[in-house]
Amino acid sequence: MTEIGQIRTISNKTGVDKGNKGSNSTLIKLDFIESFKHYCTNLEYHNNTKTNEESQGVIADDNSAAIDSKPTSGSGRKSKGNRIGVTTSAVAAQLKRRILEGNYAYEERLPAERNLAEEFEVSRGTIRSVLQILEQQHLVTRQIGSGTYVTHREITNQQEISSVTSPLEMNEVRIAIEPQMVRLAIANASSRELDELRDALRQCESCGGDPEKFARGDAAFHMALAHCSRNKLMYWLYERISEVRQYSQWRTMKAKLLTAERINFYNGQHRNLYEAIVARDTASAVQLIKDHLYGVHDDLLETD
Repeated sequence: MTEIGQIRTISNKTGVDKGNKGSNSTLIKLDFIESFKHYCTNLEYHNNTKTNEESQGVIADDNSAAIDSKPTSGSGRKSKGNRIGVTTSAVAAQLKRRILEGNYAYEERLPAERNLAEEFEVSRGTIRSVLQILEQQHLVTRQIGSGTYVTHREITNQQEISSVTSPLEMNEVRIAIEPQMVRLAIANASSRELDELRDALRQCESCGGDPEKFARGDAAFHMALAHCSRNKLMYWLYERISEVRQYSQWRTMKAKLLTAERINFYNGQHRNLYEAIVARDTASAVQLIKDHLYGVHDDLLETD
């Protein structure tokens, strides 16, 4: 029987024995008081125990949350002992990200295999596999006895793009835009702009087979053609294309490409193109500029 049940039984007994006098009544009252005290003591103990268990549960939850939310240290270039994974792909991805973000600059040597293995907590064999992957992605080059060097270079501005563009790449862009430039020139060019195109043609034809003079005249002729289009954006684009001619790759190729025979042939093509534009013969002019540019493409491949 529970303490509450005992109290109720005692209370009932007090009701039944109301008529009794003397020691029996006193004993019943004392039993009731002792039982009630015992009940209160047990109730207090039970509540305290429950509160302590709930407090410990909260603390445990807080500790778990603290462990779960504990920040992991970054894997910066000079961090020590950070384990980011034991697989080749994980290490390759980390090193690739560092290269692309500029942590390792163009032509900079990477740390030795031993140092990379210690940093990423992998074997040197894994590091060699990682470097092979990066080399296949054209991000690094490995030189026996020297080390591994970064070959990736981020292009950040217009001048750098011009400096790393090859003559063949330049001509591929010309093939894409110059036929439309010719169409616009035939539709829009004024007589004054056509006179400018004629003057540039004469500059080409008077070069006497000199590669430098012809190159200057050729650039002037095609810039005049862009001006004839009367499209400001087209003219701006062609200015960017012409900037490639200022850099070493084009200068080296020009000395090989521009033989006296080719200069005479190109001049003949320029003359026919000019006459088709003046005559407003769109079909012939577009075909002539395509023939010219694809011929230059083949000559570049043959010369390279």
